[in-house]
Amino acid sequence: MLSLTLVTFTIGAAGLGGLTVSLSVLGLALLKGQLVGDYFMGLKAVRGPWRWVVALWLLLPGALIGIAFTLATP
Repeated sequence: MLSLTLVTFTIGAAGLGGLTVSLSVLGLALLKGQLVGDYFMGLKAVRGPWRWVVALWLLLPGALIGIAFTLATP
């Protein structure tokens, strides 16, 4: 988690931009969210809908944000 945060911070501090970089940072944020669900919330060993609720909660807004980024790029 800490290394993923450091990577996203470094990308922001370097002033990198563009669609590829934005989608990469979004992907890292979604990965971090899934790690929080798995380990902090203890859902890694859980079966059934609770694990899928968190995954869908991350994927749906993430996909909508990714589509918005893609459509906004000229």
